[in-house]
Amino acid sequence: MKKHIIPAIRLTVFCAVFFSGIYTLSILGVAQLAPNQGNGFITEVNGKRYHTNVAQGFTQNKHFWPRPSAVDYNGAGSGGSNKGPSNPDYLALVQTRIDSFLIKNPGVERKDIPAEMVTASGSGLDPHISPQAAAVQVKRVAKARNLSEAFVQKKVAELTQKPLLGTEVINVLELNLALDGLSSLK
Repeated sequence: MKKHIIPAIRLTVFCAVFFSGIYTLSILGVAQLAPNQGNGFITEVNGKRYHTNVAQGFTQNKHFWPRPSAVDYNGAGSGGSNKGPSNPDYLALVQTRIDSFLIKNPGVERKDIPAEMVTASGSGLDPHISPQAAAVQVKRVAKARNLSEAFVQKKVAELTQKPLLGTEVINVLELNLALDGLSSLK
């Protein structure tokens, strides 16, 4: 019995020291080399701080909406709903989101709603939407802000991030703050 217990205790102590101390400190050290020392990207507007790499729960008509979040946009813990595409509860939730989106965005047809606007991302904190997801919201946002649709579309185009590899995305927070900044100038 001693033959098995002693090595198991040694392994447990080694893993505890390694993963609680050495590994954690090495990851912290690598994070210090990253932009913003691993603290994320923070934008401050009128004394309010926003994390631009974490989705915010915008719901007003004057704002572009992000993807739905299974964790209610809580940056303290990310996570998906863990419900499969055939789960009746999940399908009912998606249908509710579709119905709500259609009510708030008149003129948009069901087939034109990008899937990302009615399904949560894996983390529930994705701060980006596609240009298509922004395009279906332009009419509502322009009307709520008393701006022309062409002007809002131009702002969307200006803030569209075009990476070397991958798909184009728009940071919803940056777009909404840019539009809010225009409102404060009036």
